[in-house]
Amino acid sequence: MTQMATDQTAVDELGSRYQLSAADRCDSCGAQAYIRATMATGELLFCAHHGAKFREKLQPTAIEWLDESSKLLAH
Repeated sequence: MTQMATDQTAVDELGSRYQLSAADRCDSCGAQAYIRATMATGELLFCAHHGAKFREKLQPTAIEWLDESSKLLAH
């Protein structure tokens, strides 16, 4: 079953609103990651662009799809 998490529902053990940090990098291009796809074989990190590009293909088989791309609009 696929779980969807947005920045409003994502909570780590420190109680932070976000789980991804500036240190997390996109596996495709190296930009800051805003999306984490947890697959049966491991995790994939994507920038907003690559997350949108691969979402349709990966999301149906993802265990979790964490999308924090709303951080881009938060200022």
